Amino acid sequence: MKSGLAGCALALCLSAAPALAQDTIKIGYIDPLSGGGASTGEGGLKTYMFLTEQVNAAGGLNGKKLEVVPLDNKGNPQETLIQAQKAADQGIHIIIQGDGSSVGIALEDWVTKFNQRNPGKEILYLNYGAIDPVMTNDKCSYWHFRFEADVNMMMAALTTFMIDRPSIKKVYLINQDYSFGQAVHVAARAMLAKKRPDIQIVGDELIPLLKVTDFSPYIAKIKASGADSVITGNWGQDMTLLLKSAADAGLQTDWYTYYASAVGGPTAIKPTGLAHRIFEVQEGFPNSAPEAAQKFETEFRAKEGMSVWYPRAVNEMNVLAKAITLAKADDAKSIAAQLEGMKVEAFDGGDAWIRKDDHQFFTDLYIASIGPLDPGAKFDEEGTGWGWKTIGAVKAIDTVLPTTCQMERP
Repeated sequence: MKSGLAGCALALCLSAAPALAQDTIKIGYIDPLSGGGASTGEGGLKTYMFLTEQVNAAGGLNGKKLEVVPLDNKGNPQETLIQAQKAADQGIHIIIQGDGSSVGIALEDWVTKFNQRNPGKEILYLNYGAIDPVMTNDKCSYWHFRFEADVNMMMAALTTFMIDRPSIKKVYLINQDYSFGQAVHVAARAMLAKKRPDIQIVGDELIPLLKVTDFSPYIAKIKASGADSVITGNWGQDMTLLLKSAADAGLQTDWYTYYASAVGGPTAIKPTGLAHRIFEVQEGFPNSAPEAAQKFETEFRAKEGMSVWYPRAVNEMNVLAKAITLAKADDAKSIAAQLEGMKVEAFDGGDAWIRKDDHQFFTDLYIASIGPLDPGAKFDEEGTGWGWKTIGAVKAIDTVLPTTCQMERP
């Protein structure tokens, strides 16, 4: 692995650019920059700004610099479509989104219809976090590429890990009441029933998305249920406030999560005292990452004051850079043709690829727990002195699930 864009050979991904080149490739970043999801949206924006700065510092792509254009969707599907049209009006033909599957589903549909109506002005949608499985199954689109494992892939990894934990007897499910949270709820029930039919589900809550400010009533229900474990896909303030309420109430359960590591999560976790009892499944964690990824992590933290929440964003930018360079063009059709079936080395190591059938990106998945740093570990989280320790891994090939996608290509 080379320096620069971690996990990507710069000689392949980046081309030398004339010093005076003025052209830019604009990327529309459509995510919440205000409202309840602003903290996650701002973190994503910082990530993509940092990544594009690295590309530009290395000479850009085909003689052009990258420019990220922030577009605030307030976490709302309707506002997302307004911002997508703004991007189109500015001539932007690459858009990135990741916060919220309801937003992602609406955006995927809009992009597909826009491209049908506007040949020659097509827009490419790169998805780093909207992970409802339907987006690469029945609602799949040629113009959509997803760089995070979907709900089912991640739940399969979590529940396989749970198979070998006989202490799990009673599980409580709490998830956000929209497409993603509903998909987590369905997947957890189905996979636990298959892999651990002895586990009793003692509670199952769907909460309003980013609207609950006091989770103490929910924590009281969890305590009363006798649950020894909680499964949640909550993200943003719905994750941090849930953990804060758990700490305040002294709730002693294990947690199996998708997004406990995001902004505010570690700060909320430490007061729980649940050292190495809160688990997360993701595509990578900093203390076990390869050397080049750890170098990237160090530089990113020094500049942005946050950890790399989104290894998948690095993967996404690597393959985008590679596709534009190989295509010698930056229009959506040329990029999409290169992305289909592309193989790369993942930011956190191992082989990764985009499945041509549905445009799902596959990479190794890891399960980690958070607690006091082990000797030699470099990275704590949010100044807590606690950091993530990888305790399980699933190879990319073992995350592959069937798809019902019937891809319609232009």
